[in-house]
Amino acid sequence: MTRRAVAQERAEANARAGASAAGRARDPFDDDPEDIDGTPAQPAEPLGPDDLPFNPYKGNRGFTRAWHAMKNSLYGFRVAIREESAFRQELTLAAILLPCSLFVPVAPVERAALIGSVLLVLIVELLNSSVEAAIDRISLERHELSKRAKDFGSAAVMVALGVCVITWGLILWPLASPLASVWLARIL
Repeated sequence: MTRRAVAQERAEANARAGASAAGRARDPFDDDPEDIDGTPAQPAEPLGPDDLPFNPYKGNRGFTRAWHAMKNSLYGFRVAIREESAFRQELTLAAILLPCSLFVPVAPVERAALIGSVLLVLIVELLNSSVEAAIDRISLERHELSKRAKDFGSAAVMVALGVCVITWGLILWPLASPLASVWLARIL
């Protein structure tokens, strides 16, 4: 018998046992440890992987799951590029800064910090876009909690951009300061 069949069979048995229980269902918000009929409530056994209800979206395992996850990720990139102007702007910035980070004469750890700070901006922007899409899916009407969630996402993007600017500034300043002093001396 497959795992799905076992899980479905257990779910049906649990549903039948719940339906045959005497009286009405216990209030989940009741803090009283005694059951409705006066007997002490039995602690529930922890759920195992086979005790959960069957989910048709979780059927893929192994390479098939990884393949579908990769297809969904690529679709997400396409949608972000097509629909999100902020992501396109940050992707353009990444297309400029990532090659620059490869040619700047810095230590490998500093190079990793430069690349990581740029990628962090893209990651946070994708997460912000997903929060905004979920909020818009729930409702397009103005609501204080929706505004707050979108503002939090925007603030996270701003922090990531600040981290990127500070990282690039701190790493490149020692390289640029001798050139800047020579350039200023020529001007003045």
